[in-house]
Amino acid sequence: MSHAQDVATPPLVIDPLVRDLDAETEQLRTGGPFARIDLLGVPALTVTRHAVARSLLTDPRLVKDIGAWGLWQSGAVTRQWPLIGMVDPGRSMFTVDGAEHRRLRVKTAQAITPRRLEAQRPYIVQLTEQLLDELEKQADPEGHVDLKTVFAQPLPMGVVCTLMGVPLSAIPHQMRLWKSFFSLLTPQDERLAVMEELNQIFTDLVREKAAHPADDLTSALILADEGGEPLTEEEVVGNLQSMIGAGHETTVSLILNSVRGLLSHPDQLALVLDGKIPWDTVVEEALRWDPPVSHLLMRFAVEDIDVDGFVVPKGEGVVISYRAIGRDTDQHGPHANSFDITRATPIRHMTFGHGPHICPGAALSRLEASIALPGIFTRYPDLRAALPLHELRKMPVLTQNDLETFPVRLHG
Repeated sequence: MSHAQDVATPPLVIDPLVRDLDAETEQLRTGGPFARIDLLGVPALTVTRHAVARSLLTDPRLVKDIGAWGLWQSGAVTRQWPLIGMVDPGRSMFTVDGAEHRRLRVKTAQAITPRRLEAQRPYIVQLTEQLLDELEKQADPEGHVDLKTVFAQPLPMGVVCTLMGVPLSAIPHQMRLWKSFFSLLTPQDERLAVMEELNQIFTDLVREKAAHPADDLTSALILADEGGEPLTEEEVVGNLQSMIGAGHETTVSLILNSVRGLLSHPDQLALVLDGKIPWDTVVEEALRWDPPVSHLLMRFAVEDIDVDGFVVPKGEGVVISYRAIGRDTDQHGPHANSFDITRATPIRHMTFGHGPHICPGAALSRLEASIALPGIFTRYPDLRAALPLHELRKMPVLTQNDLETFPVRLHG
């Protein structure tokens, strides 16, 4: 029986500048189902195999409560660690387990109903059309424009803010704040100040909606009456912050990685444009091949956990490396590294998680992408990347798989 200390020593240092994500992913995958990693000086264990992750994500001995983390208990990790906001963002359904998680989750499910999401469809279509117009307006004389800044970023931020009742005038500031929060180039004191500002913005929003409820998600969370005690102000704020932070970033990456996959495989793009393969298949393959989250931080073992003879020690911090999992050849076949919407094996990934903490915004992200992608290629059928695709650079974000920019040429 082996212990975590035996794995991948010395640990693989996860590059905060994300300079070669493909090579890093391959290193993680070749190390076995577990790998020892270093996250900005903090050791952790990561899971890189689909089957092992699927098992652990439903294991009640692996919890989200930071109080179970040995390095937090000892004081080796403090609020000055740049990734602390990803591990301990405040009380919400993302940071509790068991009965408390179920209480927070059921109220969120009551608020994010299929009807409420479907009601967003006309607005998503309208905003998509507006932003497609904006691409043309902001393009230079040769038709070059940044697909991320002008389209992929404002679309999901506009949708999620509208869904939550955040004024549209607040969107540019929200985008700046979240960019500072995620970027590892942001000094930690500044990031902590950003976290405080976001908390105050959403606290003010919740108090406004409590006094004057409207037909939006924030009001629905406040008024949710199923599953036990109503959500506290802190819980509503925590849920909103987590959903808007994770929700918009996830969809930005999904849209851009889908476009990148299709532009790098024009034969596959032709199949989609000819109606031979549905857009939903493109979305699922992009989610598997290059998921929006590279490494999900973090769960903690409340006791020793034996996984096929390998022991995850009590107090250990465990990361789920979704990018490595998405390229697991045991699950996705020998060509798992390739973007292939024609693959014979079903595209069964876990990019939105698995078990009790599965992403509550998955349906919204899929809906946005299923409207945005055909919109882009219908309006601009000759769209091309404005530089070689391998030269696209990642944002300096250790957890999110996000491109810095995506310059395109609208008309070939």
